[in-house]
Amino acid sequence: MTGFTYLQFHVAFLLFALLALVPMVVVSRPRVAGRPVWEGNAYWGGVAVVTVVALAYTIPWDNYLIARGVWSYGEGRVAARVALAPVEEYLFILVQPWLTALWLSHLALPDWDDRPLRVRPRVVAGLLAAGVGVAGVALFLAGGPTLYLGAILAWAAPVLALQWGVGAPQLWAGRRTLAVGVGLPTLYLCVADRIALALGVWTLSPRYTTGIEVAGLPVEEGLFFLVTNLFVVQGLLLFRWVTDRWW
Repeated sequence: MTGFTYLQFHVAFLLFALLALVPMVVVSRPRVAGRPVWEGNAYWGGVAVVTVVALAYTIPWDNYLIARGVWSYGEGRVAARVALAPVEEYLFILVQPWLTALWLSHLALPDWDDRPLRVRPRVVAGLLAAGVGVAGVALFLAGGPTLYLGAILAWAAPVLALQWGVGAPQLWAGRRTLAVGVGLPTLYLCVADRIALALGVWTLSPRYTTGIEVAGLPVEEGLFFLVTNLFVVQGLLLFRWVTDRWW
């Protein structure tokens, strides 16, 4: 008997969440105080752009880590593979931005910080992202138990540097929306991932992970969901800032 499959994981956790969030968006729209994040068709265009970027940026990294043996999939748990990754993995990368975007659409836009010549916070934030990248490369090159942790940080740093360099003051102005927009999807996906690991849908290599866990979830997995949801929410908030300012 194969057991719980990756496709069943999608149905149980991602499809369920999408089906719950879509009607909730319709119901919550009249109750959003202030201007809602979803206001106007441009928001969903932004979601489509973020999704395409997520696919292009994540697929090579994902396949590389599978080739290194950082994680593997249980026997008979995947339907098919494209390159080294299961088709369900590509589907996950495709669905996650929409899942997070649907949740974010419940929230209100902040009042943007549009004061001119706000260079310093952008520079400071960019340097912080560079520090994340340097730490990630060092941990990755050290190999062994820090390889996966370092790979996540090194992979995340260029995106964080770009987003923070462009709009650190705006993201800080919207920090409450940002925190709520990132927090719940991250928690939900961490719980789903913990269950999938327990059921053997996929397995992390002890050779390339620190062994540090929070409630049974490897810290690397929690960090991955945190940074990917940061990418999505920050990207959509900055997209709305640009459309508000220039369109």
